[in-house]
Amino acid sequence: MRPVMPPYRDPAPSRWAYRAQRLWLTPMVRRAVLKGLPLVVLAAIPAIWLADADRRAALGDGMAEIRREIETRPEFMVKLLVIEGASDPIDREIRAIVPLNLPASSFDLDLEAMRQAVTALDAVKSTELRIRPGGVLEMKIAQREAALVWRSRDGLSLIDAGGRRVAALDSREDRADLPLIAGDGAGKAAPEAMALFAAAAPISDRVRGLVRMGERRWDVVLDRDQRILLPETGAVAALERVIALEDVSGMLARDIEAVDLRNPERPTLRLTEAAIEDFRKIRATQAGAVN
Repeated sequence: MRPVMPPYRDPAPSRWAYRAQRLWLTPMVRRAVLKGLPLVVLAAIPAIWLADADRRAALGDGMAEIRREIETRPEFMVKLLVIEGASDPIDREIRAIVPLNLPASSFDLDLEAMRQAVTALDAVKSTELRIRPGGVLEMKIAQREAALVWRSRDGLSLIDAGGRRVAALDSREDRADLPLIAGDGAGKAAPEAMALFAAAAPISDRVRGLVRMGERRWDVVLDRDQRILLPETGAVAALERVIALEDVSGMLARDIEAVDLRNPERPTLRLTEAAIEDFRKIRATQAGAVN
């Protein structure tokens, strides 16, 4: 009896096995399986864990608690506010608009918002803030210096040399040391007013103030109800010419009501009523003598 031979098996791989082997030999597929698949598994584990809302809430509460513990450490706490460069009234005003419940964490302080709030005060020119070691919040204030008293429709106020408001003023006598300006738009022309007061220094004892006329030009108001009407442009030079004439001839000591320089090409002197009456009498006397 002849032995039964086992069925013949083809050593070549099947079509699907061949395709799988060829695919495995592709570098991109191999890297995706060996490196990408583990990463996907690792990412899927926390994603599945965080899919539960209660777990997410617990994790958020834990992170917030850790952060709060760090922020409230002693080295991050602000215990004292120090204000430098501010007068006592401004110091009190600053502390009123920047209420701090100290001690407080430096992480809870919005320094930029505080700086803007303080700089918005009329009397404050600039503000610098920094937290010094030891839990001290230092605030350096540069105040505006009052240079003029401005009488406007809203009353009296102090302004600096640039026309910025410094503070309200109850009475002119409270700052009699400062020159006075008046009229609509006078504050905007404060730099020119400062130059005019400087030019009028030789007759400063007679100058009562400046009045802004039509928001275009200035009148210099003197004692004895005299005025110097200045032009819209070249006001300082025009006033200097008047001062020079006064020095030479004593013009302003005479019966003159106003010196009109609004037209630089044709300056005009306006006499007082008494001077005009005296002039008429002189003319009448001269006319009678001729007759």
